[in-house]
Amino acid sequence: MERLSAISLTMALAVASAHAEEKPMDTEHQNLRLVPVAENLEQPWGVAVLPGGLFVISERTGQIQTFYNGERQEVEGLPGIHVEGQAGLLDIAASPDYPDTGWLYFTYSNGDTGSTATALARGRLAGDRLVDVEELFEQNRRSEPGPQAGSRLAWLEDDTLLMSVGDRGSPERAQDTQDHAGSILRLDPQGLAPEDNPLLEEAGYLPEIYSWGHRHVLGLAVDEDRDNIWAVEARSNGHDELLLIQRGENHGWADEGEDSGMLERGASSGFFNEDEVVEPAYRFSEDVSPSGLAVVNGEHYPQWQGNLLVGGLESEQLYRIEVTDGNEVAGVEELLDEPLGPVRDVRQGPDGYLYVLVGDENGMLYRLEPNE
Repeated sequence: MERLSAISLTMALAVASAHAEEKPMDTEHQNLRLVPVAENLEQPWGVAVLPGGLFVISERTGQIQTFYNGERQEVEGLPGIHVEGQAGLLDIAASPDYPDTGWLYFTYSNGDTGSTATALARGRLAGDRLVDVEELFEQNRRSEPGPQAGSRLAWLEDDTLLMSVGDRGSPERAQDTQDHAGSILRLDPQGLAPEDNPLLEEAGYLPEIYSWGHRHVLGLAVDEDRDNIWAVEARSNGHDELLLIQRGENHGWADEGEDSGMLERGASSGFFNEDEVVEPAYRFSEDVSPSGLAVVNGEHYPQWQGNLLVGGLESEQLYRIEVTDGNEVAGVEELLDEPLGPVRDVRQGPDGYLYVLVGDENGMLYRLEPNE
């Protein structure tokens, strides 16, 4: 697919803007604006921004929508997806070699009203259909459809894939290292555990687990320049967290509030204690329900290099988090003067722009541009 010219992209944004207004943002370092790119989305969850100006958006209700040059198209050919509560079609991401292979990876709830599991599949776009669809991975223990299914995807520099799975509403599962729930997994492009996974040969651990002790990671991003993996997680005790993920380590859910003492009771492996829990890099001071996370390194935001951009489901806010070279949080800026709507996803595209996915039944995709 040929890359959109600047004129074509401007026309595409103009079509969307005819129905939705731009939103100016005066931030500490830069004047910006949110420009509508796509609208009328039904419970959007994730967005893949592809080279050439193609936007691929997953809707939790079980649809994929594509937007190109102002034209919208619904994609057919998805596998069976169970939609109930927070279960349904979840995240979507293009493979690093997408221009050569065309692979799109996506997570979803596989099952029925009796039980579901968070699964990973991939397929290729062919017009308005997804073809060559194959399921690559399914978490090892099914449960009743409900909260905290997950999921987010992020590629590492070595072309392995990180996939988060929520605790499925059962906090104790996040401390069971023979259960995929409550974990971040690391998989190869075929959905298998890479040979250098940190716990591959450790007794009592599933080989796909990269880190565990997670409630519901809905933001996952890789900073290749600093060799960091960042995640944001909603905690039911009101202390939503920014996490610097450590390979093969326990990140502590559930260890506070009503679930206090769970770590002392231990996991199935029995190989750790409370002293070995990784502390969060930052705890939000208000209920944010963080969702969506991007590492900023695009040329359009010269004062934000290396910062993190985080969305809030409950707060309906965007946050810029300044991170030092030592991975310390130096400051947090709220970017919006008024609520934008529940933020679902935040991604940086190959064009260097940041994209923000917002909303429920009337969802929107915005592009964050300098307001010149």
